[in-house]
Amino acid sequence: MDFLELGQFVKHARKARGVRQQQMADDLGLARATLSGFESGRTADIGLRKVLKMLEYLHYEVTPQAVSRLPTFESLLAERDDV
Repeated sequence: MDFLELGQFVKHARKARGVRQQQMADDLGLARATLSGFESGRTADIGLRKVLKMLEYLHYEVTPQAVSRLPTFESLLAERDDV
């Protein structure tokens, strides 16, 4: 998962919980523009603590795992589309 995908994940998780951007931003002490920028991929300069706070708020956590040498389904689709 890259940074853009993580922002999109947060957006989908927030919407699935029925939480507005402004409410989540207020609850976390963030600017709504910061949250919006992260979700849309426009903000690349956001600290890890803020990202972890967002995930915790949405009842998720980060778990490190080794990178697989096998291709992901998404990478296979992208490769197929490039041909």
